[in-house]
Amino acid sequence: MTTYAGIDLHSNNIFLGIIDSENKRLFSQRLANKLNVIKEALRPFKQALSGIAVESTFNWYWLVDGLQDAGYKMHLANPSAIKQYEGIKHRDDRSDAFWLTQMLMLGILPEG
Repeated sequence: MTTYAGIDLHSNNIFLGIIDSENKRLFSQRLANKLNVIKEALRPFKQALSGIAVESTFNWYWLVDGLQDAGYKMHLANPSAIKQYEGIKHRDDRSDAFWLTQMLMLGILPEG
C-alpha cells in the first residue's frame, strides 16, 4: 500500500495528514513543532510513504532537512504556483494538509 503525507506548517505546530492511494485518511493530527514528535508520528507509515509535501514557507528548512536526514522523501511545494488551485483550497489546517497530500498523490503538486 502506497501512502502520501501532507504537512501544514505553522510557527509552533503542524497538522499532519496521511492518505493511501485510494484517498482514505489514515492519520490526521496536530503536532508540536518538535522533530522527534513528528518522526514518531510518521514512523508507522515510513515503509509505504511515497513522499511528504510541505509548503515552502518562512520556516520550512528545519522540518524538511530533519525529515530528509531521517530518510523521508520530501516535496517542497511552491506556494505561488499553488495559487492557481486556490479555488479548491480549504480554510482550515486539516483540509490544507490533506489538500497537499491529494496534490502529491495526483502528481500535480507544484514544487520549487
